[in-house]
Amino acid sequence: MSGPSSYNPSNGFTRWIDSRLPLPRLLYDSFVAFPVPRNLNYWYTFGGILSMMLVVQIITGIVLVMHYTPHTDMAFNSVEHIMRDVNYGWLMRYIHANGASMFFIAVYIHMFRGLYYGSYKAPREVLWMIGVLILLVMMATAFMGYVLPWGQMSFWGAKVITSLFSAIPWFGDAIVTWLWGGFSVDNPTLTRFFSLHYLLPFVLVGLVILHVWALHVPGQTNPTGVEVKSGQDTVPFTPYATMKDAFAMVVFLLFFAYFVFYQPNYLGHAINYIEANPLVTPEHIVPEWYFLPFYAILRSITFNIGPLDAKLLGVIAMFASIFILFLLPWLDTSKVRSATYRPVYRQFFWLLIIDCIALGLVGANPPEGTWLLIGQIATFYYFAHFLIIMPLLGLLESPKPLPASISEAVLAKNADKKVASAQPAE
Repeated sequence: MSGPSSYNPSNGFTRWIDSRLPLPRLLYDSFVAFPVPRNLNYWYTFGGILSMMLVVQIITGIVLVMHYTPHTDMAFNSVEHIMRDVNYGWLMRYIHANGASMFFIAVYIHMFRGLYYGSYKAPREVLWMIGVLILLVMMATAFMGYVLPWGQMSFWGAKVITSLFSAIPWFGDAIVTWLWGGFSVDNPTLTRFFSLHYLLPFVLVGLVILHVWALHVPGQTNPTGVEVKSGQDTVPFTPYATMKDAFAMVVFLLFFAYFVFYQPNYLGHAINYIEANPLVTPEHIVPEWYFLPFYAILRSITFNIGPLDAKLLGVIAMFASIFILFLLPWLDTSKVRSATYRPVYRQFFWLLIIDCIALGLVGANPPEGTWLLIGQIATFYYFAHFLIIMPLLGLLESPKPLPASISEAVLAKNADKKVASAQPAE
């Protein structure tokens, strides 16, 4: 989509660099001259917000690790040392802890935007799958990071979640022993999680570079879902997209700052300010809020199917709820990309949003009574949406007529606004 390079070195030094290591040309072609659809809205700014949050998490993580001690006897106290004795340590920790939540807020919005506008459809299947892989690595990184403060919820969360692998036939117990580094969650577990938590963000950087690369081959989608047909359909990435991204980043940072400075512990668990004690089990063990829908799916399976017990089925359902996202390009049979022109699909999309929120509420409450029933219904609908509703809608739905080009859609929208503004007030 980007076409041949338009970079023109302006002086002898840039010409010398360009002939030996064309990094300035790569940056110019990727982030200055790269053509983007002219009708992108603010939902498309969350890719830039995610890149910003990844940088924030890496920088604050590097600072924190200078003062953290990955040992069960000292981890909790080293976090307290960061909070009380290190200059601006409280700020670094609150930014890092709340930054994880902001990261997931942005990535969930980014993915739901992809679901709404059909960003997973051909020729962007690989782009979408790399995005889902980024989500998986993010989840692994966040889970291991939550264990590091070595509070009560950290310890018991690690014990409960890692114990799930014991449900795997034949190899389950060996996997759990390997994860723990022994026969219980102890110092080897903390050391392994610390090492991986420090390493995986740099794996994320590599995946993000692949993601951007995969985006630049076919180009971005847009709210109409119509592919670029002429130069009139696009504008240069800079300044048009960069200014929109910059404004969205500032707004998101204000939202982020509210939690850091006014509600720093709102998204966490107070019990995690108690040092880990293997002899005292918390009354209600729950993961961080961004894992709650998947946790609800895990606990909603309370029945056996033949030789498969409920625990194994729950683990399969939890991992399947993420794996199914890899298959979206083939599960959606509609030839129309954007939900803007799919009125029936649009209704089911919002039902999916409600369903995911319901799963989050179920995951935050004990799996009993009405909550268990709601969780089972919501789990069924989650899988039904992708495996039944999406394939059938693609075959049965009658979408609205698509515009001939992006420019036509933009001009028609502007004309409608002029007509509406010209109407006399009643």
